[in-house]
Amino acid sequence: MSLSNEALQKLVREIETQSLQAQQQISIVRSQTANKQREMRIAQLTRSELASLPVNTNVYEGVGKMFVLEPVSSLNDKLGKQVKTLESDVEGLGKRLHYLETTAKNSQEHINQILRRGGGESS
Repeated sequence: MSLSNEALQKLVREIETQSLQAQQQISIVRSQTANKQREMRIAQLTRSELASLPVNTNVYEGVGKMFVLEPVSSLNDKLGKQVKTLESDVEGLGKRLHYLETTAKNSQEHINQILRRGGGESS
């Protein structure tokens, strides 16, 4: 079963489009992962700073343009939940990145196979 040159070109263009979209998504996911990891580091550093404070210390949380008095334990709990959420987000982004990288790799392999077959038939 042989495909015409037009059909091969159309197929290659579709696969190239898939590959380009996957590459763009890879860049976006890597950027999102870096942002989440930075947020996680900030939350972890804040938690470690809070751990070094006495329990009765006045701590304020920024809310918009104001600061609200917050108990150390409450703020520590919020930061703990935030870290767990960010960890699961980073894990999900890692899985998505793996999927996209596999898709891009497979697309490139398909293009190479088509070109080899197309080149072999015309010789």
